[in-house]
Amino acid sequence: MDSRVEMSSTELLQAQALIWNLSFNYMKSMSLKCAIELGIPDIIHNHGQPISLSKLIESLPIHPSKTHCICRLMRLLVHSGFFTKQKGDHQTQQEEKYSLTPASRLLLKDEPCRLAPIFFTQFEQEFRQTSLFISTWLRSSDDTAFETIHGMTFWDFVAQNPRAQQVFNGEMVTDSKLTAEIVVKDCKKVFEGLKSLVDVGGGTGTMGKAIAKAFPYMKCTVFDLPHVVANLQGTENLNFIGGNMFEGIPPANALMLKWILHDWNDEEAVAILKRCREAISSKDEGGKLIVIEVIAEDPKMDKQSTETQLCLDVMMMTAYGKERSLMEWEKLFFAAGFGHYEITYVLGLRSLIEVYP
Repeated sequence: MDSRVEMSSTELLQAQALIWNLSFNYMKSMSLKCAIELGIPDIIHNHGQPISLSKLIESLPIHPSKTHCICRLMRLLVHSGFFTKQKGDHQTQQEEKYSLTPASRLLLKDEPCRLAPIFFTQFEQEFRQTSLFISTWLRSSDDTAFETIHGMTFWDFVAQNPRAQQVFNGEMVTDSKLTAEIVVKDCKKVFEGLKSLVDVGGGTGTMGKAIAKAFPYMKCTVFDLPHVVANLQGTENLNFIGGNMFEGIPPANALMLKWILHDWNDEEAVAILKRCREAISSKDEGGKLIVIEVIAEDPKMDKQSTETQLCLDVMMMTAYGKERSLMEWEKLFFAAGFGHYEITYVLGLRSLIEVYP
């Protein structure tokens, strides 16, 4: 007996549309990659006002035979929210004109919080390749798809490959610049009363420097592996310490873990959290842990944001970590000996979680 469910024409076409959408959705990122490489955001910005299609084409380093392609490229990027378009007027022969959006402004070369490095990281062959072999990995006993494809962990690969290290570190610095700007502006109450703070896994200090500058009365420390912080110069209220967070963390009034725990499995995350619990002062002295992470499937998120979080989680699954739901975070916090937590929703796809002893 044929057990297939009979679908109406509408259901068939909707199903086809969804599959097509996923099949061709990669062209959005490829088109944006092209626009950045051609310098389109900067050309529009430098023009100082909305730019006509003909003016834009004149400024582009493209072959004359390809000029007709630009309107089609821009059409997709306008629809995707990276540019806006003023309609032209055939009667006055006025051309349509393009302007930047907040998203394309974050791709400008002179933008302090420029996100192009994060965007281009996803096109690195070694990083992207793992997504093509998820089913192969699932049939194996390897911990991650990255190991299935490359024969080593993501972290070993980065340590042995100077270019990968440069790309990954550049991505982290870029993200920290944007996050730090929001944290020091919109989360001042989080730091009120703190005398000392350690940024655990703080890299070369992008986040730590911003916090130290915004709160000069607080002693800030950036703690990371010795080779990461070697030869880095501190300031009057900022210093760098090398070490291993699994072995011990410098004591402080408060610690910060920005996008660190999602790099590790549950067992490793609890081990890190326990070290943090040992390092912070008591609750009576204002001791706390500040965690900046994704809270997956949060009902406060809109559908598009949730989809981005879930895509990020699967990407992390193939490489080295995981994004967690609120229940999963709570389980980790309590397993490490923390008593309670408070969530501040100010970081878009991520949240700031204050975790107390």
